Amino acid sequence: MKNLIFQEPKERVTDGTSGISYAWNSIRASVIVPLLHLAIILCSVMSLMLFIERVYMAIVILYVKVLRKKRYTEYKLEEMKEDLELNKSYPMVLVQIPMYNEKEVYKLSIGAACGLSWPSDRLIVQVLDDSTNEVLRKLVELECLKWTEKGVNVKYETRKNRNGYKAGALKEGLEKQYVKNCQFVVIFDADFQPDEDFLWRTIPYLLENKELGLVQARWKFVNADECLMTRLQEMSLDYHFSVEQEVGSSTCQFFGFNGTAGVWRIQAIEDAGGWKDRTTVEDMDLAVRASLKGWKFVFVGDLGVKNELPSTFKAYRYQQHRWSCGPSNLFRKMTREIILCERVSVWKRLYLIYAFFIVRKIIAHWVTFFFYCIVIPTSVLVPEIQLTKPIAIYIPATITLLNAVCTPRSFHLIVFWILFENVMSLLRAKAAIIGLLEANRVNEWVVTEKHGNTKKQKNNIKTLKKSRSRVGERLHVLELIMGTFMLYCAIYNLIFCQDHFFVYLLLQAGAFFIMGFGYVGTSVPN
Repeated sequence: MKNLIFQEPKERVTDGTSGISYAWNSIRASVIVPLLHLAIILCSVMSLMLFIERVYMAIVILYVKVLRKKRYTEYKLEEMKEDLELNKSYPMVLVQIPMYNEKEVYKLSIGAACGLSWPSDRLIVQVLDDSTNEVLRKLVELECLKWTEKGVNVKYETRKNRNGYKAGALKEGLEKQYVKNCQFVVIFDADFQPDEDFLWRTIPYLLENKELGLVQARWKFVNADECLMTRLQEMSLDYHFSVEQEVGSSTCQFFGFNGTAGVWRIQAIEDAGGWKDRTTVEDMDLAVRASLKGWKFVFVGDLGVKNELPSTFKAYRYQQHRWSCGPSNLFRKMTREIILCERVSVWKRLYLIYAFFIVRKIIAHWVTFFFYCIVIPTSVLVPEIQLTKPIAIYIPATITLLNAVCTPRSFHLIVFWILFENVMSLLRAKAAIIGLLEANRVNEWVVTEKHGNTKKQKNNIKTLKKSRSRVGERLHVLELIMGTFMLYCAIYNLIFCQDHFFVYLLLQAGAFFIMGFGYVGTSVPN
């Protein structure tokens, strides 16, 4: 194992006999080198775990694509549609749209939901408005009244508080008397715009298979070309939907609910204990609990729903904190429940604990930050440690290529994607630790800022550029510290080492500085 990770140093370091040199060599030999050895071994093991998981998912995807074994293709969708139209046995469907001060997008989401093709007497559109802006509340209510006058059954619901945030709103929405006759509930966040045939391409799955609790569609981004940051986000999310969700659906019929663009069987929600607000990932929480009750999920990869990516760095950071902290906190709360659950197979429990939570939600963040941004750069300063190429180059390169291949149109941006993801791994790794320890900010919930369609966004860019005037908002101290550390390692490597590792270190240092000063996304400091 040691030979696979380390190689013999090319030159031995001679001990200095005077002052600082002697002290540094003593500390390095007795403390730093052993600790760095241990850190490299631990990170190498985690890196191998992530590598094996990525290769396994790549094999599964190749299998289901080549042999056309995707789970959703096994259903007889057209026959179910014909049966529905022939017998007129349309189920009652509830569409929930939770929103909070969504000034730029509320018309888009309400209009898209009210335009869904389904018998009007079998469809209820429920707008759950938690807005604190009274003027905006009135505007949203007027929009609902407009669609009511057009014959759509729209229910406008507000609360006196925001208890439970999104989970609380969805839970209270399901408790309304008029929902009792509904079999299915569709959830769309405020920036999501489904095509009018969405229900016809999802509900039949649930009607055909009574064991099915959730049908999830993929996301389609309307502003992916707005800036470099949105293009890089698209690359990461394309991998999530094309690989992670598809693999979960095809192997054990489980994956994390994405919180929107999905259809739930209301009975499955009730069996799982309903919505809970104990973490910031109420959607994943519900999915795990429903899965442990025996409900199955299907991911429909050819059904996309238009939505918006966060285009400001501030909004993206809040979103990523929530998405990284929530899963690790949920893992802490549900590990025992998953292990002791006898209703599902050992394989499914192992998949949930090892693959879904440990590798994808925790190790993926830790490896990216601690190994590639801390341990490997530090090894430059310690000549006694020389990493082998498989650990330092081949495994990270393979993982990167497997991620990037899902977005061919952005493959030329792969270097920018690597640098961007490495910088973001600092925030994600910290958030994952906060979730595991239930430390400060564990339940922080900040709604992702949205700006409407792409035409509006272009007009709003000038306004956005003035929105980050506070020093505290535009400077990210930890990123700047990391940039300084990377720069020091790069200079040291350039002067004292005989390789070209300084090129990567300089690029990565530049990325940390750029993002540390807030020069990324559509909103930049003046």
